[in-house]
Amino acid sequence: MTAVCFARKGHTVIGIDPHVRRLEQIRNAQLPFFEPGLGDYLQEAATKGTLSTTEDTSENARADLAFISVGTPSKRDGRIDLRYVKEAASAIGRSLIRSDRHQLVIIRSTVTPDTARRVVIPAIERELGKEQGVSFDVCSNPEFLREGSAIHDTEFPDRIVIGSERQLSAKKLEEFYHEFHAPNLPPVLLTTHENAALIKYASNAFLATKISFINCMGNIAERIPTGDVSIIAKGVGLDRRIGPDFLRAGLGWGGSCFPKDVDALLELGRRLGYRAEMLEATANTNRKQWRKAVKFAKRALGSLHRKRIAVLGLAFKPETDDMRAAVSIPVIEALLAEGAIVTVYDPAAMKNARAIFRNRIQYATDPMECVASADCCIVTTDWEDFKNIRPGTFIEKMRRPIVIDGRRIYDATEFLRSGVMFLAIGLAS
Repeated sequence: MTAVCFARKGHTVIGIDPHVRRLEQIRNAQLPFFEPGLGDYLQEAATKGTLSTTEDTSENARADLAFISVGTPSKRDGRIDLRYVKEAASAIGRSLIRSDRHQLVIIRSTVTPDTARRVVIPAIERELGKEQGVSFDVCSNPEFLREGSAIHDTEFPDRIVIGSERQLSAKKLEEFYHEFHAPNLPPVLLTTHENAALIKYASNAFLATKISFINCMGNIAERIPTGDVSIIAKGVGLDRRIGPDFLRAGLGWGGSCFPKDVDALLELGRRLGYRAEMLEATANTNRKQWRKAVKFAKRALGSLHRKRIAVLGLAFKPETDDMRAAVSIPVIEALLAEGAIVTVYDPAAMKNARAIFRNRIQYATDPMECVASADCCIVTTDWEDFKNIRPGTFIEKMRRPIVIDGRRIYDATEFLRSGVMFLAIGLAS
């Protein structure tokens, strides 16, 4: 994402990756994953000739700026795995041995606060045989991109955070962004490596906490006559100190960032001798939330054995094909364990779903086919395509018009008046 956006703006970009198949896809202007608008940007960069790809790490020596944007997956105990960061840093060090260029190395990956000083800088120094400041400097520059909105977030970020112990290096990176974002440079925060890394974790943990909080309120609202968490969220969101974003109740958060970053922050606290009880509650609330979909289905149908259940949405959020930690996965597994016949549809994630579930479920080609003859429909992803389905369609297509709105995308009053049996997160029965 970062490479394509830089290349489109006219910067000469070399993308280095060990995965040959992925490089071949990019060379052919094909996307290795789904992201709205990225295909057009990739095609434009290819036409301009500003983006090249290679698996040869020695090509890094040609760059003025080297961005480390590798994955940092979770270990079983919640810690992040820094092996790819270390490998990238070592490769950078080796590439600079025969170079007379001073390179600025930028850590974009989500890493713990001690990574720059404990992992990246020592790895480069060890391979290069020179200390930081001689042939290279390192900045921490976390990205704040949302899947499905990554292009917008790259070009119009809320803020730019730069961590460095060397002011000249931080200013050099700030100047680069000033040129890239001109004339709309967002606020720039210059700080230390440690603060920069922790800002990324704190941001994701806070957003995850807002979601778990409103789901907690939803669980209370369901038990109160006329309770509706969507109205509660609207009222709370009007408070300027809080705001409306991330206050939509649902089946919980997933994806590659929130679960991993909350777990990593919890582990960091334990390592520092602190128990982050509020974050524990955030994570625990989320781990239980998906079960409500199955609970609602059993409330409506009794036994789920041989019942046909339609699941609309597989990706963890709309505008992506990413199913990492998606709530659809445990929901479908639980339905299958109850003996249900499950049919699914998602505008982007069907390929990934087939790799996970194979022939254990049925795959529809559109929403109408998915809900046809179903005894119950569960909405697990708030795609725009699904929001436009009206109550009459469910009544016409389904064997029993039972809709479980796991993302609060429908007008509850409209559905309840239509004759649909409508159950939703945070809505009184």
